[in-house]
Amino acid sequence: MIGFLDGLVVTLKTMLRRPVTAQYPAPDKRLVIADRFMGFPALTWDYGVAEPYCTGCMVCIRECPTQCMSANMKDNPLYAEGKSRRRKIIDEFEINLGRCILCGICVDVCNFDAIEMSHEHERSKFLRNGNRVDLEPLLEMGKRYQADTTWSPKQPEKNSGVPVKKDPEPAVETSPGPAARPGDDGGSG
Repeated sequence: MIGFLDGLVVTLKTMLRRPVTAQYPAPDKRLVIADRFMGFPALTWDYGVAEPYCTGCMVCIRECPTQCMSANMKDNPLYAEGKSRRRKIIDEFEINLGRCILCGICVDVCNFDAIEMSHEHERSKFLRNGNRVDLEPLLEMGKRYQADTTWSPKQPEKNSGVPVKKDPEPAVETSPGPAARPGDDGGSG
């Protein structure tokens, strides 16, 4: 009998408090998303040279447990002009977000800070393949993520595409060395 009364008290307390459920979608305000929230993967943009960080090395594609990604790379035209340090750059990139399990392995294995788990979470479509996202939408998602979170690369000195200016080495003068003193033959004696 006491257990029944304890349960009834809990029920009454619950009925009398304000609801805590947020209505979706909230028309008057958007829910605040925590910085650590892991949404869909997105490609980041290097504003220093106006190109993606991604070089198309395929590490994320090989490590993806669901094999939901595909990519192709090309020679970087900015590298040939001396405006970028990246020899190769991404040409095509596609993620099937319907198959992605949001595990974050692609982010962990990327050596170039090129892919991040964005805050995108509302990507519902009526078609089965409607969530296949190619390079441009991935870059747009990444740019929004970078702007919203003030993202910066984990290794900026390594992954920046801005070419490093090398100082020309000064000409080394060759001199015959110190003048020999008379009677100094270098011997011990």
